[in-house]
Amino acid sequence: MSIADYVIQIAYRLEESERYQRVKRAAWDVLENPHSRIRPYFDVFMMTLVLSSVFVLLYSVKHELGAWSGWFENTVVTFFILEYLGRLWIYDDVHKTILEEYEKSELINEPFRLSKALRSVLRGKWRYVSSPMAIIDLLAILPSYRALRILRLFLLFRLFKVFRYAQSMQQFGSILREKRVELVTLFGFLMFVLLVASSAIYLFESPQAGGRIEGFFESIYWALVTISTVGYGDITPHTVEGRLVTMVLIVSGLGVLSFFTSIIVSAFQEKMGEVRDRRVAMLLEKEKDYTVICGFGRVGQVVAEYLARDKLAFAIIERDDEAVQLARRNGYLVVQGKAERIGLLRTLGVGRSAKKVLCLTGDDVVNVFVTLSARQLDENVEIISRANHHQSVNKLLLAGANHALEPFKIVGLIAGEYVGQPVAFEAIHDIVMGENDITLESIRIPVGSWMDGKTIGELSLEDMRLILFGVTTPLDRSSDHVRSHFDLESQRFQFNPGPDFVLSGDDILLVFGHKYSVLHMRQKLKSKRGWK
Repeated sequence: MSIADYVIQIAYRLEESERYQRVKRAAWDVLENPHSRIRPYFDVFMMTLVLSSVFVLLYSVKHELGAWSGWFENTVVTFFILEYLGRLWIYDDVHKTILEEYEKSELINEPFRLSKALRSVLRGKWRYVSSPMAIIDLLAILPSYRALRILRLFLLFRLFKVFRYAQSMQQFGSILREKRVELVTLFGFLMFVLLVASSAIYLFESPQAGGRIEGFFESIYWALVTISTVGYGDITPHTVEGRLVTMVLIVSGLGVLSFFTSIIVSAFQEKMGEVRDRRVAMLLEKEKDYTVICGFGRVGQVVAEYLARDKLAFAIIERDDEAVQLARRNGYLVVQGKAERIGLLRTLGVGRSAKKVLCLTGDDVVNVFVTLSARQLDENVEIISRANHHQSVNKLLLAGANHALEPFKIVGLIAGEYVGQPVAFEAIHDIVMGENDITLESIRIPVGSWMDGKTIGELSLEDMRLILFGVTTPLDRSSDHVRSHFDLESQRFQFNPGPDFVLSGDDILLVFGHKYSVLHMRQKLKSKRGWK
């Protein structure tokens, strides 16, 4: 077997190895994955190492350090080397590059050349090695080689590693990168002004002309200090021509600083929305099973109010400026943008931690696109969509919505019930709306809790001041002790079951009662002893 065949065989083994893929995925989660739960802890750990190593360097300037300093330096450098090699490893897949070259050769019926595949691998790795952050990582490692004492100067480059771990610094760096054209233009103008000013002051303030500037480097130093409006005063012009150059340079410096400030301020203004979006995404990463509300109109505002009242986590996507400001004044997590954008939904955790997506905009077309995007990201997420027209219901369901609600039809039905039975309607309305602290609540029975396996009669709901409305169970549950029932899409609602009805884990009780009675029952569910 030739070396090329052996390399191809290893590449195929790595491609099929689940263990190798898991290890590499774990390394990517630690080093690069912005949504990983362990990534923030690793970043804090590495920042601590960086700052500690620099502190030890500064402390050693005036203090003698013992043998522990060498051990500490070696430990820090070991972590830096492991991090550098880890990032180099996960940057791309070497075995996939080799297999791609091999399969390409097989496709065009040419002999596979290992040297060509290795060149492709080296080009891929070089792209990482030559990147700015990789260069900083390498410079942070170099000072450990004692034979090259001058390289200890690069120890200060470890401070630049903080850019990799601090989110705020990364955002500032991205702002500078986006404005690089303007900044490069400003830098070119600055270099031109410095060259002209330093040349002029050197001619007018040389010792031969009656000045005190001995060399061209001093003239460059003076020009830089003056254009930055610092003005140390250690070098001052003595000739009339030199003072004229100084006045022109000061005015130019004010213009350069103003231009630079306007570039940074405009960049931050353009990025402020993205910074807010990232902040919302970071806050949502700490939550689990939250809801994404798409649209903060009349319906969305009511839904958000109820979710906030029940202390359920949610985030809002809204494009209208006034609605966004209203949501922020209410203290809600809100992102301004188009909810149908799949990237925005992904940023807010659809496909990861979001449990429900509510499409509540006033445009059925937008609701369809939001439904399609959310379903593409997550096959299991529950999608509830608003249908403003009856003909849109089937379209929303075909797009992937679990439920399509018609708010105008619901309002019409409610109005009809009110006309026919006003007293009963007002009573039910007050209960559903939570008026007078009487509410209708759903309570899920945890598997293995004290209610699991109990009958309705054993719960003593009367002692809890609660009235049972019904129980939601799986479709295959018997309805022997139930007056009536009706099937939902994936569940069965048992209406007012009798005292012999046996409850099971994951059943949902619908009860009427005072909010404190419901709260008390929830607390008893969390305890092991139950109700006595």
